[in-house]
Order: sequence, then C-alpha cells, then structure tokens
Amino acid sequence: MWRNSRTAAASVKTLKKSLLCCTRIGRRPRVHMCRLLSSSAARPPWRLLFFGTDQFAVESLKLLSVSRSSGDGVVENLEVVTHSSDVPVKRFAQQKQLPLHGWPPDIVDGHFDVGVVVSFGCLLPERLISKFPYGILNVHPSLLPRWRGPAPILHTILHGDTVTGVTIIQIRPHRFDVGPILNQELHQVPENCTADELGAALATKGARLLLHTLTSLPERLTHKREQGQAGATQAPKIRTSMSWLVWEEQTCEQIERLYRAIGSRIPLRTTWMGTTVKLLDFSGRCHISLSGSHQNYWMELDEIFPRGGPWAREEPITFW
Repeated sequence: MWRNSRTAAASVKTLKKSLLCCTRIGRRPRVHMCRLLSSSAARPPWRLLFFGTDQFAVESLKLLSVSRSSGDGVVENLEVVTHSSDVPVKRFAQQKQLPLHGWPPDIVDGHFDVGVVVSFGCLLPERLISKFPYGILNVHPSLLPRWRGPAPILHTILHGDTVTGVTIIQIRPHRFDVGPILNQELHQVPENCTADELGAALATKGARLLLHTLTSLPERLTHKREQGQAGATQAPKIRTSMSWLVWEEQTCEQIERLYRAIGSRIPLRTTWMGTTVKLLDFSGRCHISLSGSHQNYWMELDEIFPRGGPWAREEPITFW
C-alpha cells in the first residue's frame, strides 16, 4: 500500500494529528479534514446554508427550520442567504430569527457542511461551491432534464404536461440545472390546475424530498446519476409578449393553457373592434363546433383599454 516506510510513517503522523484535532474540538468540529476523516461525523445533523428568495423557497426553508428546532437529527445549524430586497425568504428568516447573509455571502471554509439552493436566481461560483464538503443541493420543480431554467412550472402548464415532479440535484458552476440527480419524485398534474396551484403542491413535495435526501446524503451522493441530454428541454422566463392572443394561430386549448400558466401574473390581451382589451377571466370552457369549421371562445372582461388610454367598465362583458 505504501511506497516506503517513510511515506507510511508520514501518513500515520498526519492521521494522528487530524484525529487529535477532532478530539479537541468536540463532536461538531469546525475543521474540514477532521469532519471528513471521522466516519461518524459524515452523517447528519448538518450545518446548513440556505439560498432562496420567493414563496416556493419558503416551503423548504420552513421544513428545515422545523427540523432544526425539533432536534430530529437532520439539521443542526441553519443560516440564510437572500437578496437585499423585501422577499418572502428574508421575511421568514427574520421572523424565525435565523442568521441572514447578503449576496454574495462572505463565509469561512469549514463553517458549513452543505448548502441548499431553492429558487434563488443567481449562479453560484465555483469558489463558493467548494466551501461545502458535501456540495450544494438544489430543489427543482420538474423532472430534470425536462424544463431546465427559471420557469419550469409555467412551461409544464403551457405545454399541457400531465406528469411532472421535483428533482434534487447537486449544483455545478457556470450552468443552471445540469448537475447530477440525487433524488426525484413524480407528481400528476391535476386537470385544469393553474401554475400557482401546481407551484404550491410542488413546493410542499420538494421540501419533503429535500429533507428525505439530507437524511441519507452520503449514500445519495455515492449513487448520484448524471443527467442525460435525451428529453432535455428549456424553460425560459415568460415574456410579456406571450400574453397577446392571435386567434388565427392558437387553438382553444392553447389559449386556456396560456391563461392557466400566466394569467395570474400577466393578463392575456387581444384586440376587439380596434380596441386593446385585457382578458381577465373565463366565463366558460372553450370548445370546437361539431363541424370543426370554427372555434368558439367564452371569456369574461372587466377592463378595456382603448388606444386613447385606460378606462374601466362597471359591469363585465362577455367576449366570444
């Protein structure tokens, strides 16, 4: 095993120093090498740094906070990185009195075991990722490699997927959503659900899957699998221009999916008798006539914006 007796002696000496370091510091050492050399230390509870911003991320942070408070042996220490603006993750961290860091964080080597990123929106540089002995995990609301990118839930609805899920990956620098898969769980997309409804369900499922992954993280890392390119699709941000309806080019089903995907964020718009109108709700299901020669739409409007400027109607009108 050893090339010569001098090499063996030096290795044993280094190992003894490392183990002595662990003994002096205690059960939760702050020195990287000590923690990695001790087989019993390579297990939870973890010292964890969380990166997140929106309500989807809050669900995972909430469950991690409960784990830390309950002493269930998964999370020992929990701190949070978020943006300076007043975002849901920041408000939750302040409410629970969790230590807060700005972006980018200034953290010391050996202070954390693992990081968790949920809906953060910033690429983490390699020099930051390398500070975590067990890497940084990401909760992604799709069955990767399908729907890589910032808007997977919206594209799931927009394209009529009947099955989606959540994926836990280990992040890599330079590109979003391409890291190896540690865990994955399927989720049936309910009929006629909106992006907001699906997002809430996947946030809860993702938080539970994250905690389950952390309980057996060393084993998950050992058996991680790389993402293939087969079935990979992109989920770019939704653009305001996508809210314009083109009646001659879109089917009833496409318009209904578009409404369920982005309607709560960006009202659908079209022109009617030379007037720009916002379509704020459906008053019925769209359908195709028996002859198939034309399509009928029922949509309810409560705002109309003519070219001269916005004005509101007191009563909704039906546009079909």
